[in-house]
Amino acid sequence: MMYVKAMIAAAAAAMMFLTSAFVPAYGADRRRNPARDGVVPGIEVLVKRNFTGLKGKNVGLVTNPSGVDRNLRSTIDILFNAPDVNLVALYGPEHGVRGDVYAGGKVQDNVDPATGLPVYSLYGAYRKPSPEMLEGIDVMVYDIQDVGARSYTFISTLGLVMEACAEKGIEVMVLDRPNPLGGEKIEGCLVEDGYFSFVSQYRIPYIYGLTVGELALLINEEGLNCGQLGDREPARCRLTVIPMEGWRRDMTYADTGLPWVLPSPNIPHASSAMDYCAAGICGELYGFLNIGIGYTLPFQVFAEEWIDAERLKEYLDAMRLPGVAFRTIYFKPFSGRSAGRLVQGVQYFFTDYGKARVTEIQFHVMEAIAALYPDKTPFETATGIGLFDKVCGTSRIRKIFSEHYRFDDIRELWRKDEDAFRRMSAKYRLYR
Repeated sequence: MMYVKAMIAAAAAAMMFLTSAFVPAYGADRRRNPARDGVVPGIEVLVKRNFTGLKGKNVGLVTNPSGVDRNLRSTIDILFNAPDVNLVALYGPEHGVRGDVYAGGKVQDNVDPATGLPVYSLYGAYRKPSPEMLEGIDVMVYDIQDVGARSYTFISTLGLVMEACAEKGIEVMVLDRPNPLGGEKIEGCLVEDGYFSFVSQYRIPYIYGLTVGELALLINEEGLNCGQLGDREPARCRLTVIPMEGWRRDMTYADTGLPWVLPSPNIPHASSAMDYCAAGICGELYGFLNIGIGYTLPFQVFAEEWIDAERLKEYLDAMRLPGVAFRTIYFKPFSGRSAGRLVQGVQYFFTDYGKARVTEIQFHVMEAIAALYPDKTPFETATGIGLFDKVCGTSRIRKIFSEHYRFDDIRELWRKDEDAFRRMSAKYRLYR
C-alpha cells in the first residue's frame, strides 16, 4: 500500500511537470526548451517553495560536491543559510562530503570547516547511520548526483539512510536530479539471492532507468533491498521527493543545461556515467585490461601492452555493434600497474546512444580478447572475480560466459528481467 505522503508527492510532481513543461504560451502549445530554460533540480525547486517541509526543523544532509544549484552554490551552504532551517549535521558517502577521499578510501567523522557542523561518515565504520548519528534529527535531506548504475554506491547509501530513518521515525526528503543515462534505458539482470552487497543492494537491473527520487519511491514501497535484509520486512520511511522541473525521460545530461560537478574522481564528465556502465564491470577484473583509470580517459578504453590495437579494432568492427564505433589508441598511463608503459587497444564512441546496448560493450570486448588471445582470458588472469560477480548480481554470468567466451551464451540471462522491471517501475515515474 502506498504511503499517503509518497502518493501526494508523486501526484504533485506529475502535476508540476505537466504545468511546467506543457504550458500554452500566447495561445500556442509550447514545450519547455532545455537549451533556453534549463532543467530545474530539486534543490532549486525547494528554494522556490521557500523550504517548505524544513522550516522549524532540525535537518541532516547527505551530500557531496555534486549537490549544487545551477550557479554552483552548494546545497550545504543553501540550507545552512536558509531562514528558519536548522541544518545540524552532515553525512558523507563514499569520497566524503567535500569529495576529498579517493575511491575506496575510508571516510572519517570530522567537522566541516566551512560551517562548523559535525560530519558523520557513511563509508567507514558505519554504512548505515547509527541511532546516535541521527539523534535530534527531524528531517534527513539527500542531494547527490547519481550516475544511473546499480553498482554506484551512493544509491546504496540512500537506501540504508532511509532504513535507519524509518526505524527512528525521521522524515526523509530526496532532492531529485537528472539520470545522466536518461530515463528510458534499462539493462541487465536483477540481483540474485546471495549476491546483494553495497555495490548491488537492490533487486534492480544494472541500468535501471529512474531518477534517484523515483528510485527512492520504488525501494521504499517495493522493499527491493529485502534480499540484503534477510527475512526481515523492509522498514519504510516517511518519504518526500522534491521533483525537478523540465526534465524528460528522453534527456541525457547534455540536454539539461545544468553544470556537471563530478560526483566521484573517475566520473569527470556527464558522459562518464555512460562510460562507467560500458566498461566498469570489466574493470573489476584487476590485472586484465586497462580501462583508462590512471589516464585521461576513465572507462573509455580497453587496452594492454600485449594487445595489437589494429587486430582488436578489426575484430570488434566485424561484430557491427549497434550505436557504437571503435578507434585504435596508444597511451602511457600516469598511474596504476601500467604507469609509464605504452599500452594499446581501442577507444569506443557512441554513434547512436539510443540504439547502443551500453553494458554489453565490455562483454563483446572480452569475447574479442578471448578469441584473439586465448591465453589472456579474464577469469584466469585477473583478480577481483568476487567483485565482478557482485556487480553483475550473480555468478551465473561469469560461469556461463567463461565456458566459451561468447556473449550470445549470456544474452538471454543478462536481458531476461528488463521488460518486467520496466513495467513494474513505471508506476514510480514522476516524469514523462
